[in-house]
Parts: sequence; structure tokens; C-alpha cells
Amino acid sequence: MNRTRLLLIGVLALALGAVVSLLVYKNLQGKGAADNQPGADVLVAAGDIQVGARIEERDVRVARFPASGLPAGVFSKRSQVLGRGVIIPISKGEFILPSKLAPENAGAGLPALIPPGMRAVSVRVNEVVSVAGFVGPGTRVDVLLTGTPGGSTEPQTTTVLQNVAVIASGHTLERNANGEAQNTPVITLLTSPEDAERVTLAQNEGKIQLSLRNPLDTQQDPVDSANAKGLYKAGTPPPAPRPVIRPVKQPKTEKPPPSPSVLSVEVYQGDKKPDVVKFPEQSGEQQPQ
Repeated sequence: MNRTRLLLIGVLALALGAVVSLLVYKNLQGKGAADNQPGADVLVAAGDIQVGARIEERDVRVARFPASGLPAGVFSKRSQVLGRGVIIPISKGEFILPSKLAPENAGAGLPALIPPGMRAVSVRVNEVVSVAGFVGPGTRVDVLLTGTPGGSTEPQTTTVLQNVAVIASGHTLERNANGEAQNTPVITLLTSPEDAERVTLAQNEGKIQLSLRNPLDTQQDPVDSANAKGLYKAGTPPPAPRPVIRPVKQPKTEKPPPSPSVLSVEVYQGDKKPDVVKFPEQSGEQQPQ
């Protein structure tokens, strides 16, 4: 009985060991087949390449990767990428792909960042207009105009454009990696030809103000123009200016001369009722003796 049980346990152990060995063998065989796949020479970035840069010989190197793991569109020859502009930052070791480069013969710098059918238009700004310098390449803004429309005497503020991409801040074509403010006198916007006309006209009609947006908020909402009356509560007119009260000088009136004083004297004649005789009193003079 014990001998039969021991024999059964031994057979099960051998079977289990054979199964495990087979699985390990197949796993190793699969890895070896993957390692033996034919590789392909592709171009990768030899260092960090910034937006607007023109790719030169020192910017690329050849690396070998398994053909099955390569993304579509990788380049294998240097002549395919040399002289082309970079429109998306490329980090060291990354594949150089067509989506990160400007079209052939499009040049480098700012012109390479302008897609077909679009225009780059610059607006003059200061620290207030550029939202304390936080409007930079890669951000999106709304363009506001404050001016006085024709036929009106009251200034108004209206939203001219919404969700406009900023492609340059001064001569800088990429965003500050630390998120620090960059104060420049000029901001370049990427617009359609029609919107480029509106921005240019707005600069001549009044004051331009940029409103910074969340990059994930791409919805364009209808916004009514704002005026001074709309800043006050409904039914409450703006306070009237306080009147200036000036003191009025009263004309001087001369006092009438005092009436002359009269001296009354009673004269008795017998038993008759005394008569009263009045004499004007002369000041400063003595009565005759």
C-alpha cells in the first residue's frame, strides 16, 4: 500500500516537472526569436532640438531598433531631415518623425510654424495686456477691444476673437519650461486671414487686451459687449455728480442816519393845561444864555 502511494507521487512529480520545463523552453525560445528579428537603422535626435530650429548634421544620429517596434514614418537617411525646421520640440533619443518637422523647403523659424491657410499677426502689448507676462508660446487667449463705436459717446468692451493660439512671445518660439513670466513688447497670434484683419483693425480702433484661457477650454461662447451702464445694478442709475455750491456775497446796505433827537418843554400859563413845546436838540452846541 505504501509502495503504491509512493509510486503514484513520483509519477505526478515527474509529469509536473515536464510541464514546467516545456513552458520555460517555449518562453526562452520566443525571446530568442524576438532578439533575432532583423533590425533597422533609423534617425533619432542626438540632443534636445528646440522649436523653430533647423536640423543640422550634429542634431541627428543613427540607431538600430527591431523593425516590428518602429513607429510609422521614421527616417533612415540624413538627407531626408537636414535643413528642415522643427515645429514640435524633440528630446534627446526620440525618433525624428514627419509630424515634428515642417514641410520640405518651408524653412525654419517662425514661418515654419504657420500651417497652410493660416497667418501670423503680432500685437503690441505691455505687462497688463499680456496678463503679467504669462501669455507665451503655446498658450491660448481671447482678444478684447475697448473703444467707442461710431454714433455712440459711451465706450464699450467687446470680444473680438476667442481661443487664439500664441506662437511667439517677442523672439521666443517656445514656452518657458519653468512657467515663469516673460515680459515682451510683442505677442504673435496664429489666426485665419479674416481674423488677422479683425485684429489689425481692432488695434487701430481702441485698446487691445488679452484674456488668458485654460488650454483645455476650447469652447467659444457668445459674449455680449459691456458698457458703463451694465456695470451698475438693474434699475439703479449711476450716481449724479455732486453740485458745487458757491457762497453768494450779500450786497452791503448803508444804515440810515439816526433821526435827530427832540427836546420837549412844558409851558404853564395860569391854571391852563400846560402846553408842550418841542425843540430839536443840537449836539455839540450850547444853548444861548
